[in-house]
Amino acid sequence: SRRRIAEHLMGFTQLCCGRFIPLLVLIIAVFFGWIRTYPSAYGIIFATLGPLLEGRLPPLIIGHGKLKGTPEVPKDMKPLPRPDDELFAPLPGGFQMPLSGLGMCCRYSAYDDVLVRRTVLWYLLQGGRHVDTAHVYRNHRAVGLGIQDAINRGVPRSEIFVVTKIFPPYYGYQSALDIVPTFLEELGLDYIDMVLMHAPKMPIAQNECRKSGLSDKECRQQTWKGLSELREKGVMRNIGVSNFMIHQMQEISELGLAPIANNQFQFNAFVPPAQHKIFDYCLENDIAVTAYYPVGGTMEKAKAANSSIIKHLSEKYGKSSYQLLLRWLVQKGAAVIPGTGNPKHMKDNLDVFSWSISSEDMAMMDGLRNTEEAKKFMYIDLNWFS
Repeated sequence: SRRRIAEHLMGFTQLCCGRFIPLLVLIIAVFFGWIRTYPSAYGIIFATLGPLLEGRLPPLIIGHGKLKGTPEVPKDMKPLPRPDDELFAPLPGGFQMPLSGLGMCCRYSAYDDVLVRRTVLWYLLQGGRHVDTAHVYRNHRAVGLGIQDAINRGVPRSEIFVVTKIFPPYYGYQSALDIVPTFLEELGLDYIDMVLMHAPKMPIAQNECRKSGLSDKECRQQTWKGLSELREKGVMRNIGVSNFMIHQMQEISELGLAPIANNQFQFNAFVPPAQHKIFDYCLENDIAVTAYYPVGGTMEKAKAANSSIIKHLSEKYGKSSYQLLLRWLVQKGAAVIPGTGNPKHMKDNLDVFSWSISSEDMAMMDGLRNTEEAKKFMYIDLNWFS
């Protein structure tokens, strides 16, 4: 009867509200407590969700070397020449950063140590020299092994530009002094070419600064002080920032310590005008720009390739849509770090120097930011970190 059905529904509701919801609240509370008090929690989340979002079991669960992907590098493969007409971004101290790089984040193959090692070796043997990673990605050791494999095959260490990042849970003067030198041991390097502050802050992250009652601005400045001292000691040659807005960079510059060498943030032809203002500020103040998600947001490559303007220009220049979008960036002076574990894609991504886009077509691509098409793309709003 209806009455009996209503009674069953009422009983089920009471069961859920009485047992399930409190349990869910407890789980959520424990989860956020774990994130706040355990600095490595973010890395575990990265390494778990990345593969799951692509329909693969995380190596953290099934073990490394179990996923299919990047093939083994032939044992007799020797280093190929670097790209013709390669472009660089000038950095403080006379150093320079190759504009075509390899991002070691945000795909399943970036979290499997075996695939990471192969990926780095493939990339360096094919002429690439700029490798971008981060402490939170949990792949320092595998990246370092790939670099050492390439050195053993004849790639000079002096040509390899290695970038890594310190994550907000480790911010603070003393914390920076303590954690960054461990990156050398993990990567197996004598020095790191550049270390970036990964983000201005992380809203729920607990760190030295919050325990000391410092403001977000003071925390960033104290962290920069520590990084500047490590730079003086030769741990890294340059330091920079990632996902920083203009006022946050100005807060660092006003310290009068080591100059900001680089700002890494999401930048491509489809991001809104606000991102372009940050790009312009950086170039005007001699801060190199590195663009992550250079062809759109995560899992948006197909959308970028189907843009009518991009398809038209791709046919005109005889290049893929991705190559066209990468060339637009390097021609504007930005470094790019597309992520891939596919050797063929690495080769294609390095082919962005021996040709150029006309000024008229560059202007056409510049206008993509104002189109209805651009509004369909995901982008990381840097206000979230302010």
